[in-house]
Amino acid sequence: MPHSIPDIRSGDVAMPVIGLGTWQLEDGSAQPLVERALELGYRHIDTAQIYGNEQDVGAALAATGVSRAEIFLTTKVWVEHFAHGDLQRSVDESLRKLRVPQVDLLLLHWPKPRPALVETMAALNDVRDRGLTRAIGLSNFPSGLMAKAQAASEAPIATNQVEYHPYLSQKTLIAKARAIGASITAWSPLAQGKVAGDPVLIEIGEAHGKTPGQVTLRWQVQQGVVTIPRTKNPTRLAENFDIFDFALSDGEMARISALARPDGRLGDWLDKAFEWDVE
Repeated sequence: MPHSIPDIRSGDVAMPVIGLGTWQLEDGSAQPLVERALELGYRHIDTAQIYGNEQDVGAALAATGVSRAEIFLTTKVWVEHFAHGDLQRSVDESLRKLRVPQVDLLLLHWPKPRPALVETMAALNDVRDRGLTRAIGLSNFPSGLMAKAQAASEAPIATNQVEYHPYLSQKTLIAKARAIGASITAWSPLAQGKVAGDPVLIEIGEAHGKTPGQVTLRWQVQQGVVTIPRTKNPTRLAENFDIFDFALSDGEMARISALARPDGRLGDWLDKAFEWDVE
């Protein structure tokens, strides 16, 4: 039987704490994986305009026996569509590909200096006001820009989707998100497979009969972080989802958090986000 998935209240929606990320699931590969994930009990599916698989996710949603009301669906607006009018048109196209009248969460995929953030947030709010999304949010926004985005938005920011795993501390960003009533959603939560060979995670996993990946995902959800691991392996889908029958102690949580290091980032997204002045 599928586990019951806890929710995290973010802004004005409740988000399932674990979902399926679909980055790099191209050329039709997303559809069978999304269908299988829904069979296993996943109820949170994450995609994006730039992933090129919204149509495959939409086909999976149309094929599943799970009702649309049970599924939390997220997509992201690509930076080329941030101007007022362009953003709305791009969302209409995303909904057509996804075969749904509304997504549950719509994110800005990256910060961008032009058009002005105020204009883009106004367009994002307009889409929400039109009922095309239940909630709005951000992706890859550092804390200063996250605060500016919330100040420019009538609707609450539900989440900020960023890189987060044991090798990268996001304490400041998590605290600042919570201060505005938002959550953090972790992409690449397993550090693109790097956690699998970590001695600390292996040792903790052995104590619970779990894999290092399961320990890592449990560590995230126990912090109140939403996590969206991506896999191309149907077997791994089940493994990633099987994290609700054990709990980590405070000591184990601290040991995992202590793995963070200055060079832990997988890429240069923060540098990209700061290519323009946030003040």
